[in-house]
Amino acid sequence: MSNETENWVSIDEVADHLKVHKDTIRNWIKKKSFPAHKIGKQWRFRLSEIDEWVESGKGAEV
Repeated sequence: MSNETENWVSIDEVADHLKVHKDTIRNWIKKKSFPAHKIGKQWRFRLSEIDEWVESGKGAEV
């Protein structure tokens, strides 16, 4: 799925996708190592970017 047609997802959906707590996602964002986009006051994500981040091994560095 291309980024142009991929839906943005919430922190709840990302946490569920990765099977981690929302606080873990927030900590990764604070460390600036996680692919997140601030839209207004909310964080939004693309699951393709999340999966790419995991597969690259960057998640192991956090």
